[in-house]
Amino acid sequence: MISDQERYSRQFLFPPIGVAGQEKLRASRVVIVGLGALGSALSQHMVRAGVGFVRLIDRDYVEPSNLQRQMLYDEQDALQSLPKAEAAAIHLRAFNSSVHVEPLVTDVTWRNAEKLLTDVDLILDGTDNFEIRYLINDVAIKHKIPWIYGGAVSARGVLLPVIPENGPCLRCLFPEPPGPGDAPTCDTVGVIGPVVDVVASLQAAEALKWLVGDRDHLRRTLLHLDLWDNEWSEISVSHARRPDCPTCGLRRFDFLSPRERQAISLCGRNTVQVTLGSPLDLDALEPRLSALGRVRRNPFLLRAEIEGKRLTLFPDGRVLVQGTDDPAVARSLCARFVGV
Repeated sequence: MISDQERYSRQFLFPPIGVAGQEKLRASRVVIVGLGALGSALSQHMVRAGVGFVRLIDRDYVEPSNLQRQMLYDEQDALQSLPKAEAAAIHLRAFNSSVHVEPLVTDVTWRNAEKLLTDVDLILDGTDNFEIRYLINDVAIKHKIPWIYGGAVSARGVLLPVIPENGPCLRCLFPEPPGPGDAPTCDTVGVIGPVVDVVASLQAAEALKWLVGDRDHLRRTLLHLDLWDNEWSEISVSHARRPDCPTCGLRRFDFLSPRERQAISLCGRNTVQVTLGSPLDLDALEPRLSALGRVRRNPFLLRAEIEGKRLTLFPDGRVLVQGTDDPAVARSLCARFVGV
């Protein structure tokens, strides 16, 4: 067993953390939403720093195209199509067995967001989806839990700590999320690994400041950077909180209201996620789908290639339909082959 004195000796020597700060980290609880590029880097920082409880939430699985920038995963994770949350947990526990790592293979929605995100001290944004970010913002403001927004695409990055009742929330600055196709994604304009590491490291630094209680050094700016063009700009947001903000001003939590999301197109991936109304019995579905096409199975999901489409089924009732961006086509395929 590695002692804390050995493991955290360099953090003990860093005055803003020290022994007292390390105890605060040990007592802290963090949730990371999204275990892609940002989330996989963030999770390493949190676990290696000794944050006592780290919840990992992701709905997707590891693919070969992830390996270029999602530094936590390896080729075996991709070949086995492991869910990112489960693969991440395996690696993270090997880094630091004293941290309680809780992986959840699920989608964050208005139905479960408050259950998943409110028993922690801090929410970290590792998503690539604006609708989920606005949902996180609603939960954070409603329950007075800080969260750290981060984004990375191409060579550009953005960062904003959101501290409820002490500065603006996401909707103060951006009242509505961008429409479908309005914002560039990694799947449409690409991304380089270094910008992911930079943004995730900045997010992690803000997380450590908050968790050890060093409020005076928290970032009070909206940061934009471009590593390729060597640009770095900051906008002060200290006085940007809006009294007419729908979320933190008017206390209207629109993204926590019932919303129809049975089939959503995942931007840039030629994939639609269909959310069914009940769990799926993968044991029962495997022989049925095997008669129709090639099927692969691991403990977490079942993948079937049928009529030129790939259906990835999860026990929680989600199906990723790859090969179309039309929700109607995806729902039809689920009705035909899954039977719901």
